[in-house]
Amino acid sequence: MANAQDLPTQVNPDEIIPIPVTVGISARHVHLSRDHVETLFGPGYELKPMKDLSQPGQFAAEETVTVVGPKGVIEKVRVLGPERKQSQVELSISDCFKIGIKAPLRDSGDLAGSASVTLVGPVGSVTLKEGAIIAARHIHMHTSDAEKYGLVDGDRIYVRAKGPRGIIFGDVLVRVGDSHKLEMHVDTDEGNAVGLRNGDTVYAYKIQGHISELVK
Repeated sequence: MANAQDLPTQVNPDEIIPIPVTVGISARHVHLSRDHVETLFGPGYELKPMKDLSQPGQFAAEETVTVVGPKGVIEKVRVLGPERKQSQVELSISDCFKIGIKAPLRDSGDLAGSASVTLVGPVGSVTLKEGAIIAARHIHMHTSDAEKYGLVDGDRIYVRAKGPRGIIFGDVLVRVGDSHKLEMHVDTDEGNAVGLRNGDTVYAYKIQGHISELVK
């Protein structure tokens, strides 16, 4: 576990609370609404779970779609379930370069004014006026963990990834819920830049007072 001497000396050791968190690398994927499931795969179609994901109730479906932008396509993008109220496409910056869109960095679900893409399935296609984002890094945290560490939903904290390409991630959103499992999600670009893999451990820090002291 990280300890006080691992961090810059400007931080008061009494104000550091290390929280070990498992990493999940979030590859490009798509969430679909009921209407769009039927448009892409056919009337009455139901997504077929392929494997459970680390967050309870979430699953990777057997289904994939092609994501189409002005300058290119990405084939076989995995659909994740269950269905959502609004379709959402989560891409990396590298993905956006490939297909020629400027997706904003957003928290999941914050889709107003986000990028437009077309999704192509085996039966039909749908063009999303908005819905493509680069998902902001975040930590899922069960309510009991949040209480233990003195955090609430919506807090933003710092996370340290150690190792030869170690880095301190800033502005990491904390998402608290009764069905959440403690885990940090970063996309493939962020994970590759630091050398992180699924299952690695990083350390979250809640700094009392001026959190910016951590990066001095």
